[in-house]
Amino acid sequence: MSDKRFVAVATLQEVPAGEKKCVDVDGKKILLCNSRDKIFAVENQCSHVMEPLEDGRMRGGWIACPVHGARFDLETGKALNPPALIPILTYEVRIDGQVIEIAV
Repeated sequence: MSDKRFVAVATLQEVPAGEKKCVDVDGKKILLCNSRDKIFAVENQCSHVMEPLEDGRMRGGWIACPVHGARFDLETGKALNPPALIPILTYEVRIDGQVIEIAV
């Protein structure tokens, strides 16, 4: 028995290829990212300056903070370059038909 609870947060049409969408789940700001033909879910906050990532550049499986350019891997949350050193949270994603669900 899994203790994960999946919550429907958006549809695939709401997050087309190369786009992002910020959603609120239980008071947490989570950023859905469609990159490399996959939907990723990460916390919408840079671990360096606590700025929202939703306005950052997204390319090839990473997203950059719009303030200082720190990049984070969308799959693992790992900080890829300074000034960020601490990873960001990631969330498990599953697709049910056209609905994007994340584990909380």
